[in-house]
Amino acid sequence: MVQITHTKFILSPSTFFFFLLIGFLLLSTGESRTPFACDPSNRVTKDHPFCRINLPIGVRVKDLLGRLTLQEKVRLLVNNAAGIPRLGIQGYEWWSEALHGVSDVGPGTKFLPEFHGATQFPQVITTASTFNDTLWEEIGTVVSNEARAMYNGGKAGLTFWSPNVNIFRDPRWGRGQETPGEDPVLSARYAVRYVKGLQGNVGNRLKVAACCKHYTAYDLDNWNGVDRFHFNAKVSKQDLEDTYNVPFKACVLEGKVASVMCSYNQVNGKPTCADENLLKNTIRGTWRLNGYIVSDCDSVGVMYTSQHYTATPEDAAADSIKAGLDLDCGPFLAVYTEGAIKQGKLKEADVDGALYNTMVVQMRLGMFDGPRQPYANLGIPDVCLGSSDHLALEAARQGIVLLDNRGKGPPLSTSLHRTVAVVGPNSDVTVTMIGNYAGIACGYTMPLQGIARYVKTIHQAGCADVSCKGNHLIGAAEGAARRADATVLVMGLDQSIEAEQRDRVNVLLPGHQQELISRVAKASRGPVVLVLMSGGPLDITFAKNDPRILAIIWAGYPGQSGGTAIADILFGTTNPGGKLPMTWYPQEYLAKVPMTNMAMRADPAHNYPGRTYRFYKGPVVYPFGHGLSYTTFQHSIAQAPTSISVSMVPIHLENSNTTTLTNGIRVSHTKCSNLLMGLHVDVKNTGTIDGAHTVMVFSSPPQGKWATNKQLVGFQKVHVVAGGLQRVALDLHVCKHMSVVDQFGIRRVPMGEHTLHIGDLKHSLTISPTIEEIKY
Repeated sequence: MVQITHTKFILSPSTFFFFLLIGFLLLSTGESRTPFACDPSNRVTKDHPFCRINLPIGVRVKDLLGRLTLQEKVRLLVNNAAGIPRLGIQGYEWWSEALHGVSDVGPGTKFLPEFHGATQFPQVITTASTFNDTLWEEIGTVVSNEARAMYNGGKAGLTFWSPNVNIFRDPRWGRGQETPGEDPVLSARYAVRYVKGLQGNVGNRLKVAACCKHYTAYDLDNWNGVDRFHFNAKVSKQDLEDTYNVPFKACVLEGKVASVMCSYNQVNGKPTCADENLLKNTIRGTWRLNGYIVSDCDSVGVMYTSQHYTATPEDAAADSIKAGLDLDCGPFLAVYTEGAIKQGKLKEADVDGALYNTMVVQMRLGMFDGPRQPYANLGIPDVCLGSSDHLALEAARQGIVLLDNRGKGPPLSTSLHRTVAVVGPNSDVTVTMIGNYAGIACGYTMPLQGIARYVKTIHQAGCADVSCKGNHLIGAAEGAARRADATVLVMGLDQSIEAEQRDRVNVLLPGHQQELISRVAKASRGPVVLVLMSGGPLDITFAKNDPRILAIIWAGYPGQSGGTAIADILFGTTNPGGKLPMTWYPQEYLAKVPMTNMAMRADPAHNYPGRTYRFYKGPVVYPFGHGLSYTTFQHSIAQAPTSISVSMVPIHLENSNTTTLTNGIRVSHTKCSNLLMGLHVDVKNTGTIDGAHTVMVFSSPPQGKWATNKQLVGFQKVHVVAGGLQRVALDLHVCKHMSVVDQFGIRRVPMGEHTLHIGDLKHSLTISPTIEEIKY
């Protein structure tokens, strides 16, 4: 999709109340949304069965489908679905976005004049760094409250094409910022909890309908002459099963998501939106999606016009619908579907099947219930609440990562560091802090403003913007550093460097930023702290090795209250506890990994080092899961099993016990539901400051055939007071967490000795097979 950018927008209190008053007046004068369908004042339609809320939804949908002409049906296959006045049904725009707050990127959502903004939480990569799954669901709940309020006010739809759960495979990807990072378990957990927050999931009803995107193996936008419209991702069955599809599977099976979006790219020669195996067989078949499948915008047209996958546009329409696509973001299906039917390439029943899936979601949302909406009480007063801003602030505080801290670094002291030089192109930004796929924020607190709440500041940008094409402003920044008691450099990237359709060519800081950092650090008479804003990783080895830079902080894109959160961490009001959700690689790594190579595993024969912490064993700038605190923590295992038996019925035994031990048992050949094990870990705060800590549990399979790097299997965030101890209980599922995927894409539980890693601790766990008796 194409991302819309916004200019700076900061509201004064008087402006806020002006917009609030206007909104109340408009809503009170009847300018709010009229019922989408089934308005009881419409005598023509009020008695139709599809309007009767006491009937099963399936019955209502079939009744409605039976009343439509073919021409009416095809105009419902696209995002800007046409209204059907004779049945009292309004037109509907399916495309709205809510990646980390209600956004007006999609045409389905508008803010002004009734709604001056919505809470803009940190970008997803920053929120993922919290490793706090309850927080993710809380954010989703606030976003859906604001979305429903805007729908009630006639300014938004109810179908939001979020979250993005693609794996952040390559550090150059411009959209990596939108994702929960490189780990499939982390991404899957994020997807499930955020979707639950958005959808509400009360019975079969939906608060809003979420959408997990972009399915699948989509993580290249525009690199080295290859764009996402023409890219054919060559992916092994093994990588598809144990990396790329993991978050999508969790979205559907655990999150009960209402929608999945197929991507622009081809996978192994087939456009994803025309791949029956990926859509009809997997999403709707194996995973049993209760919802609709939508194309990324214009991707049905792209398979004909750009990929030349089909000979005619009618073929593209027919192939996509027959493969399982239900809705086209774009006009293509509305234009060519009727022709495909007339040419015998598609049946009207296929169209009915697609519309059944979209209409079921609309009815689950209450759009055919007339004015009797379950969330009709939400309105302007429920948007931009103080409690929502506080949650955005808390998400930023928890997500910011302390990468390095040595000597007399932070926390800074308000008595010792009374004057702070605030330097850098990101020191006084607003919209930069919310990243892409954002809306209009309720307001902003810039880093400069946040620091000024603690101490006197001297501000110098040092560069005109993050591209930092000249060095003529560096001298003034050096002067500020000489006059101050401490220096904070706020540097990094923004959407001009990394964004949709904009992959990076390197992982270095742009332009003269490195020169600015080094010169200011040398000139500073007090401690120097480097703060980085970015979605993707950066090679800042030079800063790590500079003894004058005492601390390095990664803020990601910290949201509307990011400046407050950064300052709170700098001055110790908040103890940092964020952890990196992706590996930070050195620049040299990129020469060995073209973005077009989708393989996750290393291939030493071809000098291919592998990707992500799970498969790459080379040098890094910072590893996945890295993050420091102002205090120290110590782990000890309070309870953990040392052996587990995996039962098999004889019909599923391999050729011999030796084969079973070598290959591992297929998860489909055992009773996975019984294979849950508890792990209890004690976390002691051995320092002098209260703090939050994320317990991460990794596992590695038995040595030999299965030998790979360790992989994350569980995590939980816990707050521990200074000197205190907290016990963390984690449930690990053997089939899900202790399994591996073989070269044929089959998930197996390896037999033998597995190793659990918790911090510096290692715990051995032996998994052995047993034969289950067959009772006659």
